[in-house]
Amino acid sequence: MDNHFFERPILNSPYSYPARHWELDAEGQPTQRIVETRRRAEFITPIPKPKKQKRKPTQDALIFDEGKGLSTEKQLYDPTPIINDLRYQVDQWRKLPNPRDWLVTPETERLLQHWRHHSFSSFRPFFCQVEAIETVIWLTEVAPKMGKAGKVFIDHLANANRDANPDLMRLALKLATGAGKTTVMAMLIAWQTINFARRSNSPHFTRGFLVVAPGLTIKDRLRLLQPNDPDSYYVSRELIPSDMLDDLKRAKIVITNFHAFKLHERVELSAGGRALLQGRGGELNTLETEGQMLQRVMPDLMGFKNIMVLNDEAHHCYREKPEAEDEDLKGDERKEAEKNTEAARVWISGLEAVNRKLGVARVIDLSATPFFLSGSGYAEGTLFPWTMSDFSLMDAIECGIVKLPRVPVADNIPGEEMPMFRDLWEHIRAKMPKKGRGKGGALDPLNLPPQLQTALEALYGHYEKTYRLWEKAGIRVPPCFIVVCQNTAISKLVYDYISGFQREKDDGSTILENGRLALFRNFDEHGNPFPRPNTLLIDSEQLESGEALDDNFRDMAADEIARFRDEVMQRGGKLADELRMGKELDDVTLLREVMNTVGKHGQLGGNPLRRLRRHAHGGLGCPDCYACAGRSGLRHTTSLRAGHWPRPAPPVLRSERRGLVQCGIRRHLGDSLRLYRQAGHRSSAAAA
Repeated sequence: MDNHFFERPILNSPYSYPARHWELDAEGQPTQRIVETRRRAEFITPIPKPKKQKRKPTQDALIFDEGKGLSTEKQLYDPTPIINDLRYQVDQWRKLPNPRDWLVTPETERLLQHWRHHSFSSFRPFFCQVEAIETVIWLTEVAPKMGKAGKVFIDHLANANRDANPDLMRLALKLATGAGKTTVMAMLIAWQTINFARRSNSPHFTRGFLVVAPGLTIKDRLRLLQPNDPDSYYVSRELIPSDMLDDLKRAKIVITNFHAFKLHERVELSAGGRALLQGRGGELNTLETEGQMLQRVMPDLMGFKNIMVLNDEAHHCYREKPEAEDEDLKGDERKEAEKNTEAARVWISGLEAVNRKLGVARVIDLSATPFFLSGSGYAEGTLFPWTMSDFSLMDAIECGIVKLPRVPVADNIPGEEMPMFRDLWEHIRAKMPKKGRGKGGALDPLNLPPQLQTALEALYGHYEKTYRLWEKAGIRVPPCFIVVCQNTAISKLVYDYISGFQREKDDGSTILENGRLALFRNFDEHGNPFPRPNTLLIDSEQLESGEALDDNFRDMAADEIARFRDEVMQRGGKLADELRMGKELDDVTLLREVMNTVGKHGQLGGNPLRRLRRHAHGGLGCPDCYACAGRSGLRHTTSLRAGHWPRPAPPVLRSERRGLVQCGIRRHLGDSLRLYRQAGHRSSAAAA
């Protein structure tokens, strides 16, 4: 059977309308047939209830269950979201040759011309990025002037938010992992700020932005949205005409993580002290007020009344459905659902507080997976109904701009229809330790389940071939290898298996068990640890316990650390003030910088190659990108970038609809291992 899809999945340019796609069968697998049209967005989403009518209907509405068994009397689900209709409207509007017919401000017109036609010297925006900002512009500036044609979409958004997000107006943009959500955020900030500078009385525009991320790593990366950052996207990626840069300086941008919305204690009291002060009266309230919380989180935006919120990885933010039926979940799944719900509650409650105290004009959600999680009260895996734009994983693969997932399928279980490795976790979970680093202490890393060892070795075999090809081709940035584990006990076992560990003998001495994947070893053939490890273990327990970096790392990376200090000072802010007062960079800060600069030459996460035996250092990228890649927890990714598309061995792919999303939405953040390998050299053990 021909495997054209696996051999050459790319059909479209990343900069042009995706006019072709690979046909998928009912199981989400490619038929090898190319369809000469754009792929439709096909998801199941809760149907927003229409605005209440004054007159009661005389007959109960029938349930036409096209939501594949999900619809109930309380909640209907629709398999045909409004995205395709809106996409058609935006397509027709984009084709209008005369800018005067676009129904936008002169500033917006100029920005659109720039994004579509400017001769960029380096990074040109992808079509999907431009389409995302076009969708927001159309809904904001064009739809209100389109009569009934525009009112359909405005009403849909209003109804969707009335049901799920009372008092907030949210609009979600679905962009595949790797498609560049940060660039879209920068374009949104530029469009809003430049228009505000010319028409400050318009309710459609603002210069105040609250950017909310799910964690510190992503928050650190989003600093590129600040106009004063040395690597600001507005300049480095030429996102706006140079004469508009002064207008952009008026923007006030606060970047935070949602955990900051949790109310802090104003007074630290022991249980006994609290009981003494409380006496027989009511409960003693020592938490800060909402106003105090906002002053702590976003002091630069106090006094603003028309704030735009940008939610990164927004699938973590939702209000639990009232009166939802209790899900039949047990054990770890129930705990995970409760954790999802609590995190979502903190996030959405924080935004509601911002709206009450200051005022939120609109919330723009960006996510590769804007689906309801377990515990939300909605059917797990159904699309946020306020999602208005979609560029799926398959779209991104067909345009060559996204990492290619590879699942090991060398071994099939007899009698099974699906290769075992496509759902590896279900086959090994009973043999793996529970959550907590201590739970795996008595286990031998070399006794991992055979299925897991086989999967790791299969992926490593493909990685090694790709690494050699890239090395031979002189590609400066090598491929990365990531393993995401279910908990920290498992992560430590897999880490030791991959990179090596010291086994304690009966007499108290130790002997080296070197890593089973040669390129990822952290020890040479004599048992000496490399100053710059090839593999990093990144998890919450490691960071909290201070198990960060080897002392030698600072000496080996002195140049990069000095450069980081200079960049911090140039950016300004709290960390810069602390450095001026003599504070040293702690390991946690350094480690996060390594995570944020993977593959960037001359920086902490890069590969300086100062001498032949220097060893490159791995780091952590976006936690959610890989955690949502699939339930098996094992993925090998190879980056494909426009103008630089290496051709590794054919990947095994599954559609986003059936495989990566429906499995992946249940495995996100939490205590995870990220094992990154930044090659670019061979260790002495590997060379042997």
